[in-house]
Amino acid sequence: MSPFVEWRFLSAFEQARTLGHSAGWIPQIPLVRRAGRLVAAAPLYVKFHSHGEFVFDFAWADFANRHGLRYYPKLLTAVPFTPVTGRRLLTHPAEDHRALLEVLGKILVELCAHLELSSAHVNFALDDEIDALVAIGFIERYDVQYHWRRGPQERSFDDYLQRFTSKKRNQIKRERRTVAEQGLEILTLSGDALAEPALFELAYRIYRSTVDKFAWGRRYLNHDLFKIWFDRMRDQILFVVARPVDRKDEVVAGAINFAKGRRLYGRYWGALVEARFLHFNVCYYHGIEQCFARGLDVFEPGAQGEHKRVRGFAPTLVKSAHYIRDASFREVLSHHLAAERRMMVDRIDAQEDGEDHFGADASSM
Repeated sequence: MSPFVEWRFLSAFEQARTLGHSAGWIPQIPLVRRAGRLVAAAPLYVKFHSHGEFVFDFAWADFANRHGLRYYPKLLTAVPFTPVTGRRLLTHPAEDHRALLEVLGKILVELCAHLELSSAHVNFALDDEIDALVAIGFIERYDVQYHWRRGPQERSFDDYLQRFTSKKRNQIKRERRTVAEQGLEILTLSGDALAEPALFELAYRIYRSTVDKFAWGRRYLNHDLFKIWFDRMRDQILFVVARPVDRKDEVVAGAINFAKGRRLYGRYWGALVEARFLHFNVCYYHGIEQCFARGLDVFEPGAQGEHKRVRGFAPTLVKSAHYIRDASFREVLSHHLAAERRMMVDRIDAQEDGEDHFGADASSM
């Protein structure tokens, strides 16, 4: 189970007041008990918009509105602001898992009717959850992310480089060398090293540097949330920092990652200065090195970004399931998503069969 459905991660959103009525995220957590024992639950929210979800349904909302249907509010089962695949319908390991998946799915359908909501959405779910939901009337949707997986014979970063042609290996080596030539070093802080109060402040500043840089950036997270995470989750946070070799107290860029089991999850990146290839090194190459150093097998660096593919991150289907209460709208959407699923599969097949090239933009970032 990923760190993102742990109580200490999810409850921090509410404690820091990033969720609630004013934010348009109202927690509505279903709890299933048998003989007084909790046997199933899900991170569920009533949503009054579609921001912070990363499974984009803005066009669906527009279609509904143009046809006289109210799309918001809706139900969302997801980890807020976190486009990471993992368990969404949580069940007790001693119970009938498939039966409880169906129970939770039916609860979502019943809540839609009871609260007169348009729809219920389960984002970035696992295959068995998707299958159970589709069986009771949900529609499956595909998207693509890029994940790194350790090869069966790979034990080091040099082993990883052997995946590539000589030209690509040299490009990656040059990108790594260029950062060092700019007088920068990259390291990971974890565990008790994160107890220093200034570090969560720095992590929040790094997060802000990215979301404030772009017109579409939104500050979903706040200062208090980073403090809570750094207090509660130091055992799972890997804080990557880049700093000048001759000024080790000055951090110029960083990334906040999480690790659990045998997976590394890249979450928030930011740079306080511009330096060539810094993003690739902080967010990708250093993470791969950490996977080898810590015995991790999978690295999920976040949503979007075909530039990850040429660096050894493979196209990977990510799935969601959607229940639409209006029958006519559900039928239209079902046909649309069937075509979209075929397109996503074809896209992955084409990428796996094609030859990757470092583009001109790769050498200038």
